[in-house]
Amino acid sequence: MDLKQLRYFLALAQEGSFSRASEQLHMAQPPLTRQIHGLEEELGTTLFVRTPRGVELTGAGEVMLQEVPNILAMVKAAKEKTQYAGKGYLGRLDVGIFGSGILRLIPQLLEQFHRERPLVKLALYNLTKTEQIQALRDRRIMLGFNRLVPNEPDIAVEVIGRELLHVALYEGHPLCGKAAITLRDLEDEPMILYPTTPLRGLALEVMSAFRNDGLRLVVGQEVEDVLTGIALVSARFGLCITTESATSLRLPGVVYRPLDSQWLRDVELCVLYRQNDQSPILHAFLDIMRKSMLASDSGGPRA
Repeated sequence: MDLKQLRYFLALAQEGSFSRASEQLHMAQPPLTRQIHGLEEELGTTLFVRTPRGVELTGAGEVMLQEVPNILAMVKAAKEKTQYAGKGYLGRLDVGIFGSGILRLIPQLLEQFHRERPLVKLALYNLTKTEQIQALRDRRIMLGFNRLVPNEPDIAVEVIGRELLHVALYEGHPLCGKAAITLRDLEDEPMILYPTTPLRGLALEVMSAFRNDGLRLVVGQEVEDVLTGIALVSARFGLCITTESATSLRLPGVVYRPLDSQWLRDVELCVLYRQNDQSPILHAFLDIMRKSMLASDSGGPRA
């Protein structure tokens, strides 16, 4: 019993006549008759009886008629959903995110994708850079966002933006009176660094910049995320070099000033995904992202 036979059965049941059913199906009557007889033989029961006015359903045929429209509707829906998913309009997008990255650009991109592909379920996971790379390899996420991503042979990385760096100070600190802060201004000031990971990150960039300028860096605290870092500034534990997007964290008693440094001007924001991943949903997101970034100097893909 195949879908073609079910369609022929439904047409004959609705029309009550082989000739009218043949016209509806745009086929000759003899092939239709053979198909119906073949269906009855396969089922081992009679579905129609001939009458002077055409055909009528038997009791078995009535039962069949209750099921066939639902079956055909389910098959049609499955076909449409499969085609929709094949074009990236249906399914699931698992995304790795991190600290300050979720404060500005990433939510904008996700909102735009959701607006254009509302049937794709978005699932967000707060993961470190190392965790994102491993999650991509384990296929637990489809893409991730992070900064200063190392070169990996199986991971593609695209720079999608750069953020200027700022210094977070607590109110009343003498440096609040300056329009911009230099690294020399920060020498011997207790600094709050983040993130504390073995991979290259903002904390290591800060250490390297102080070293390049021959300045002493006093590490007051090392924390895992930007929110904790800014909260410690608010509590007057020290100062923190952070990203422009983090300035939206308006914690009490925190003042932000631009950082003026030849070594620490800005920091990149990247999207990372598996090389050669052919997922239609992934490529739909990347297309939307690239169009959104077209007006900015977003860089290109790198392996």
